[in-house]
Amino acid sequence: MPDHTPAFITLTSLQDGTETVQSYRGQVFSAGGAIYLKYEERGQGPTGGEEVTRATVKITPGELKLIRHGTVESSQTFQAGRRLPGYYRAAYTSFNLSTETHSLTLDLDGLSGTAKWKYDLYVFDELAGQFDISLHIQEEA
Repeated sequence: MPDHTPAFITLTSLQDGTETVQSYRGQVFSAGGAIYLKYEERGQGPTGGEEVTRATVKITPGELKLIRHGTVESSQTFQAGRRLPGYYRAAYTSFNLSTETHSLTLDLDGLSGTAKWKYDLYVFDELAGQFDISLHIQEEA
């Protein structure tokens, strides 16, 4: 069983000129040549109650995969120069999606560092948005 190290995670997303910054406390560990990052996304649901989605990021050389379980179920994979399938499922909607990644840069030192990627999001083969994402991972002492 891998050792889980507490981590502070900052996720910055730029879409259509609007920047969104989210911060989380989570865990980071390495296993099988990959770095894994786990954290919880909390938000208010349509009925007013708190909803929790567990997010897992798997980073391997040249690839980043984001998987969500809980209120939202989704999977997105990012590889520079490739368009890859994924999905999104929530209480009132479900659809297939794909991500066309233009760039992916991984700058990691052990379990800390930064991943940056730019991609186009397609829903039902229609362009739904263009994103510029930065994920910063800092191990906590």
